[in-house]
Amino acid sequence: MKRRSESKTRSDLRARLGARREEIEAAALTRVRAIEDPERASDPAYAEGLRAAVASALDYALEAIGSGGENGPPPPVGLLAQARLAARNGVSLDTVLRRYFAGYTLLGYFTIEEAGKDGLMDPTELKRLLAVQASLFDRLLAAIGEEHARESQARLRSTGRRQAERIIRLLEGELIDTAEIAYDFEGHHLGAVASGPHAEEAIRSLAEPRDCRLLTVERREGTVWAWLGTRTGPEAFALGALASAPLPEGTALSLGEPGEGLAGWRLTHRQAVAALPVALRSGEGAVRYRDVALLAAALKDEVLAESLRELYLRPLEGERDGGLVLRETLRAYLAAGRSLSAAASTLSVNRRTIGSRLRRTEEKIGRPFRAVLADLEITLRLEQLGLLETSQSALSDRP
Repeated sequence: MKRRSESKTRSDLRARLGARREEIEAAALTRVRAIEDPERASDPAYAEGLRAAVASALDYALEAIGSGGENGPPPPVGLLAQARLAARNGVSLDTVLRRYFAGYTLLGYFTIEEAGKDGLMDPTELKRLLAVQASLFDRLLAAIGEEHARESQARLRSTGRRQAERIIRLLEGELIDTAEIAYDFEGHHLGAVASGPHAEEAIRSLAEPRDCRLLTVERREGTVWAWLGTRTGPEAFALGALASAPLPEGTALSLGEPGEGLAGWRLTHRQAVAALPVALRSGEGAVRYRDVALLAAALKDEVLAESLRELYLRPLEGERDGGLVLRETLRAYLAAGRSLSAAASTLSVNRRTIGSRLRRTEEKIGRPFRAVLADLEITLRLEQLGLLETSQSALSDRP
């Protein structure tokens, strides 16, 4: 009998609130519009749909009051559609939820007022009803939030794809209107490419400490193209600190050279792209194009790489150790700024030994090594990166 009485009470409460529906709906619309003017949205359908959404939300609440069950009706399709429309129009989830809270609070006021008239509900019944309403409201907010987030992500992906396509076309020399891209193409630029599981994080960490605008394109999963832009001049990039900044584990970063204007924007990007293979193989953190320009070119030219091996590595393989000591000496000499004494100190031998080994290298390659130091340095770097193999057959012939 008590359950039937509670059911009748809820039905009467719903009827009373229904009688004031026009008043409640008008009050809710006033509160919703006060939170943020819906007319500011670019899509007229959003503003028009707001009134329908308020009416739908009120129907949902009244149905829940009438049923009284904790399960309640599912969220109306129209409310989910309006949440998607809000996301498409750039209306934040915070604004959407504030509007729902405003409506919920307003309906709670009317509910308590009508429940108290003529003793329609005792405090225990009202408390139970409000608890059920709160539970259903939480579920509604969760559904609205998920729908808004899903649409926001889809919108970001779509916007990102469109912008990426425009940027690629601009890189290829097409005459693209850049007004929709939030970046100043007439200033100074520094191109960067990051690769790895934390590529986006690495790129963001470059721009945050500097007064630079950041433009990024996720070229593929794990690879991000980026430009730092400024009007103040290339000194704003603080390239020394930039190249030595720590990177997230497993991330490779390559930097171009500062450029100016649209042509400089394109060139610095191409430089960063060219330097990326060196960064991926070196494991040395950020790699600047200026420091690896010839090496980057050699990486792309198979004929050049193979020729360097034949000219400068194969002749050394006739040594008993396959040329290991001579290559080690050359590396120490080059790293020491071509100082015999410094190289000797590095290898813990005397200066005459270094001189003797260098002369032996000249004999092997058939040219004064000072005339081909640049070629030798590139050759040794390629070998160090594992891109030029040295034959170890001589080692197997050792007694």
